[in-house]
Amino acid sequence: MKPKIIPLRMMGDDRGSLVAVETHQDLPFELQRVYYIFGTKEGVERGFHAHKNLQQVAVAVRGSCTMVLDNGVEKVEVQLNNPTQGLYIGTMLWHFMKNFTEDCVLLVFADQHYIESDYIRNYSDFLELLSDTPKQ
Repeated sequence: MKPKIIPLRMMGDDRGSLVAVETHQDLPFELQRVYYIFGTKEGVERGFHAHKNLQQVAVAVRGSCTMVLDNGVEKVEVQLNNPTQGLYIGTMLWHFMKNFTEDCVLLVFADQHYIESDYIRNYSDFLELLSDTPKQ
């Protein structure tokens, strides 16, 4: 499994930098929701779920964290530490975050509003759903 890193366009000059993110130009989907995670305490891990339909792009706009992606066959760790790079998190991909720096702000763009029924919160259920999914 190769993580999909999305380069984000940075503009700026001697005054500073700006990154603009646009639907269907930078994001591979129509944007419906934005949220961010911050103030995560040392040693805390977050996430531990997959989504049936939701797609996301995560960007560490400040600090860093490690995203662990698991497709049921292999796991990959991706260090998020660059505000000009987004990590695409597709459907049916178990994921969690760890190793947050004290100053980490993780911004997430999503293609759906929050829908609790879209979450798979039990890893065994995730694996079972994967085995029931027809292979393409």
